[in-house]
Amino acid sequence: MDGVLNRPSSSTIPDRPGCYLFRDERHRVIYVGKALSLRKRLSNYFGDPASLHARTAAMVEQARDVEWIVAANEVESLHLEYNLIKQHSPRFNVRYRDDKSYPFLAITWGEEYPRAMVMRGSKKKGVRYFGPYAHAYAIRETLDLLLRTFPMRTCSQGVFDRARRIKRPCLMYDIGKCAAPCTGFIDADGHRRVAEELCAFVGGRTDPVVKRLESEMRDAATREEFERAARLRDQLTSVRKAIEKQVAVTDSNASFDAIDVAEDDLEAAVQVFFIRHGRITGRKGFVVDKVEDLAPGALLAGFVRDLYMDGSEVPPEILVPSLPADMDVLKKWLSEQRTAKVDFHVPQRGERRALLETVGQNAREAFVQHKLKRRKDFEARAKALRALQDELNLPDAPLRIECFDISNLGPTEVVGSMVVFEDGLPKRSDYRKFKIKSVTGQDDFASMHEVISRRFARARTEDEDAKPRKFAYPPNLLVIDGGKGQLNAALAAMSELGVQDVTAVGLAKRFEEVYLPEKPEPVIVPRGSDALYLLQHIRDEAHRFAITYHRTLRNKKTTASALDAIPGIGPERKRILLRKFGSVRRILQASENDLAQVVPANVAGRIHAYLRGLGGNE
Repeated sequence: MDGVLNRPSSSTIPDRPGCYLFRDERHRVIYVGKALSLRKRLSNYFGDPASLHARTAAMVEQARDVEWIVAANEVESLHLEYNLIKQHSPRFNVRYRDDKSYPFLAITWGEEYPRAMVMRGSKKKGVRYFGPYAHAYAIRETLDLLLRTFPMRTCSQGVFDRARRIKRPCLMYDIGKCAAPCTGFIDADGHRRVAEELCAFVGGRTDPVVKRLESEMRDAATREEFERAARLRDQLTSVRKAIEKQVAVTDSNASFDAIDVAEDDLEAAVQVFFIRHGRITGRKGFVVDKVEDLAPGALLAGFVRDLYMDGSEVPPEILVPSLPADMDVLKKWLSEQRTAKVDFHVPQRGERRALLETVGQNAREAFVQHKLKRRKDFEARAKALRALQDELNLPDAPLRIECFDISNLGPTEVVGSMVVFEDGLPKRSDYRKFKIKSVTGQDDFASMHEVISRRFARARTEDEDAKPRKFAYPPNLLVIDGGKGQLNAALAAMSELGVQDVTAVGLAKRFEEVYLPEKPEPVIVPRGSDALYLLQHIRDEAHRFAITYHRTLRNKKTTASALDAIPGIGPERKRILLRKFGSVRRILQASENDLAQVVPANVAGRIHAYLRGLGGNE
């Protein structure tokens, strides 16, 4: 029945572990949960709504259907719940998000010659990560100190390839901070051993390095090799300075993570310190909107699950302010991940208790800062949205705004962009790119008509489909980058598809005039107003997104070469050939035997024959 949750009979729900998904009237997943017994857990939602927590009752009120997936055991349920939340981003599930993009020291272990570098964002395969650190400069300072002792590669692939071609190392070799694997001064195995030593050092195992350097320095001095002894002394000084930057928190050589939480009824801040071999090697902060009713133990359990499923190294021990919910399941899963026992501990006294109190203090300070920043940002965004509502005479504040732009630098590679702002903030997961298909040459009006038609046609398709939807959310305000002509093209497309109850406006660049449907004269939004600033921000973001896509397509076309037309030459072989010879012209000048040293002989023959027929043109 419309407007009411379709409640399955209790006898049809399995009494087994698994996950359950509540869906709304548009078939969107709005909540994901796990249970040891699906039957018992789901029956809790089907009772008197007055007995439910307010947030749970709000979720059940919006839900129209529920489904479940049976799992083999509780650990499998834990994995399944995490993957479903990542896939669907349900609005009533707590999501733990970084309060900033923390930098890591990354070692590209999957490369033949590993490279040390500072990286942010999602983790990649074949890369070892250390940290995260509070500031990127802290990593760079530490790395700069360590390179004199562990002279490994830090250059980009382009710089490395160029040095290899000209057989001359760069400045980093001259100042003693790289062993120059690019020119063969150290082989791949030797360079990897240097990288392994660096990884061990930044991972907290500092004593072996210090003892080795002290021993080698004494031996060099005994043999009267004073220059070498001086170099080792300088390396030892650099290493000790790097060790001083790693704060010691315990006299033991223990490795563990310390987690604490600061919270109120609506939000929470979580801090985690990573301690390896007695020293703090990194820290990370998260903030949480408590969109579901979670006790402290459940909040902590969800955080632990997300932290270590996202790739953080699992330590043998985790310090927590109180034991998490589902602790036995978490311990079993973490122990499987680490292939050794993992335990939770609530310290009561001593240095570990003092450390946990420090983590808690950091969490409370981060929470206060987040609250102040969020309140200030929310008030500013709400003010801008109310001002825009008043200036455009909208019935409601435009909580979802979509802006469209067309980009071209000639008759080819015409593209369109769609950017989305929700609550005054960019929602980049909903951005979309359009490559214009039906328009020949430069025609901004026809291109805009195509883009708007595709956007709302896709929304109609998604309404009829059970797959995850992005376009199905209708905007409160649709902004067209352009004047009256672009706006009329968009309105025509919407009319053809029967789109109603969506206000569309055009924003002209020259005088920042806002064109409204069926009004011959534009609205002049006061300069310096919050409303105009918001419109300009959205328009500029759509323009940037369109230009970025246009450049990507143009660069692909520009970098296409004669190699692309040869059968058997894919992106990887093309990359290998260009890395070896430097350009298509040099490949043309190479003999078939030279080519056969890089690619199979039959492919070398095809390349040689094909490029000879080009007459030397790239």
